[in-house]
Amino acid sequence: MVDDGARIPAEGGSRTDLVISNVKQMIATGELRAGDRLPIEKELSARWGVSRGSLREGVRALATLGVLETRQGDGTYVTQLDPDSLLSPLGFYAELRNSDQSTDLLAVRRVLESESASLAATRMTEIEIESLESILSGIDQVLESDDVDPEAFIDADAEFHRRIANASANPALAAMIGSLMTRTLRARLWRAITERDSLGVAHSEHRAILDALRTRDPERSRIRMASHLLGVEEFAAAHPSGPDGIEGTGDSEGTDD
Repeated sequence: MVDDGARIPAEGGSRTDLVISNVKQMIATGELRAGDRLPIEKELSARWGVSRGSLREGVRALATLGVLETRQGDGTYVTQLDPDSLLSPLGFYAELRNSDQSTDLLAVRRVLESESASLAATRMTEIEIESLESILSGIDQVLESDDVDPEAFIDADAEFHRRIANASANPALAAMIGSLMTRTLRARLWRAITERDSLGVAHSEHRAILDALRTRDPERSRIRMASHLLGVEEFAAAHPSGPDGIEGTGDSEGTDD
């Protein structure tokens, strides 16, 4: 049970903050688990000494964060608390960063993806390895075209990185990487590749990453991924004030090269 002290909001906090804090505590202590239904409003209002209005505001805030979900006519439930939902606000933060700050996020992504590649090297199945080969073969075809379709390249590139992140077998790590694949950041990555005229270079780096994964070498895989993303990061740092989007290419899902 939440102790009586929880009825007093922290200094500077509101009654809504108190509701949020108490629900988090109930989940953290195991009083509420994924999929459980919250007690009725009347009970929680009395228990915490808050109005139903404050209670509802707190519930709405937690629903926005993916912690709770309200089912019409059936009450409020704790979600499955999966990393994809709970870490999605990271993507919202990333979208708010301007071009001058995008280099910071690219550096974070490089660190995360390098680690995911290292983990994936020893955890990927042969089927997953072959699925990466299939993706890169698709990129081969895109690049052989007289008129390269940027969306096709971008989609395949995003899927390549996403599958490596998932193969790390670390859902939290994969969710953070996925959250950083925002429209704005992908557009900047695409700009870096095209302005350097380096689609072929980026793709050869894809191949190097896959080769490292095939050898099941964590350190080599980490280095290949880090090198792959570092070039774009350096380009973004050298061109901090340029536009983030390019007509017809700006929303690459994962132009992360």
